[in-house]
Amino acid sequence: MVYLAAEGRYGSMHYQRCGRSGVLLPKVSLGLWHNFGDTHPIETQRDVLRRAFDLGVTHIDLANNYGPPPGSAESNFGTIFAQDFRPYRDELFIASKAGYLMWPGPYGEFGSRKYLLASLDQSLTRMGLDYVDVFYSHRFDPDTPLEETMGALDTAVRQGKALYAGLSNYPPEAIERAAAILKELRTPYLINQHPYSILQRGVEGGVLEASAQAGVGVIAFSPLAQGQLTDRYLKGVPADSRMALGHFLKRDVLTEQRISLLHALNKLAEGRGQTLAQMALAWVLRDPRVVSVLIGASSVAQLEQNVAVLDSPAFTDAELAEIDRLSAENGVEIP
Repeated sequence: MVYLAAEGRYGSMHYQRCGRSGVLLPKVSLGLWHNFGDTHPIETQRDVLRRAFDLGVTHIDLANNYGPPPGSAESNFGTIFAQDFRPYRDELFIASKAGYLMWPGPYGEFGSRKYLLASLDQSLTRMGLDYVDVFYSHRFDPDTPLEETMGALDTAVRQGKALYAGLSNYPPEAIERAAAILKELRTPYLINQHPYSILQRGVEGGVLEASAQAGVGVIAFSPLAQGQLTDRYLKGVPADSRMALGHFLKRDVLTEQRISLLHALNKLAEGRGQTLAQMALAWVLRDPRVVSVLIGASSVAQLEQNVAVLDSPAFTDAELAEIDRLSAENGVEIP
C-alpha cells in the first residue's frame, strides 16, 4: 500500500531551534539504535517510522553500527526510505555517525580521516541517500589529532555528503577545542549528542555549558535510561526486556536502591498525571539547551505515548527539588 503522509503532520509537534543555526528540530526525535536491526520485523519498523512522520517527527537518528547486526538499521531504514519516504526527503533530517567498531582491522573504528570518510560512504550506500543532514564523530579519540577528526567532518560537508557536523560523547574540553577548529575551517557545526536522563546527569558537568558557548544544540540519547525510567522494571525484569537479554543494560543496575527510586519517581509522575516515561522525557526537555530527546520505539503505541510528552505541564520548583532529592538520596551523582 502506497504511503501518503498525514496532511496535518506539523500541527501538533513542537520544534526548537538548534543552537544558533537555522535548523529547527522536533522536540521528540526517533533513534534507530536498538529496534531497527534484523532482530525486529521490518513491517513493525515501517509502521513506527510512518506514524512518527505523521506525528511531525522529522528527525531520524542512525549510526553505522546500529542494529544488530551492525549496519542493519541503516540498511532497513534504506529499504523503508526507498518505498515510503523518498518523496519526503526534503522534509526529513537524517543523521548518521562513525566512531565505534564497525569492521575488523586498524581502520574500522575511532576518529581517523580514513575511517570516518569510508564509513560515511558505506552509510550512504546502505541508506540509499546522496547525503545526510548531519554526520557525527561518534566518540572522542584521544589517540588521533583532533584536527584530523574535525578535518574529516569538514571534508564530508565540502563533498556534499553531509550538511552539518556533529559530535557525540565528547567531553567539555574536547568540545571547546573542536569548536575552535571547526570555526577556523568554517564548517557548519550544529549539534552535540550525549546521554542524559534523571539517572545519568554527567552533561550537567560542563557539556551543556560548552555546547551553549559553541552555539550548538544538545540532543539527548537514552533519556529513559534504556527503559529504566518506564514502568517496565517496577515489578521486576520482564523476560523480553533489554535487561533480561543483556543488551547494554545489565541486571546489576537494578539494585533495591534503584527500584526504590523508580517507585518514588513513578509516584511523583502519577501526581502530575503522567507516566514515568513521560515525566522523565519532560525533565530532560526542561533545559532550553536541550533541543530534542531521542526516543527508541518498538511499537506505534510506545511511540505515541512518548510523543505525548509535548503536552506535559511545566515542572514546579518543588517538583524539580523533589526529583533532585530523591535522586541524590538513591545514589545518582549530581554534578
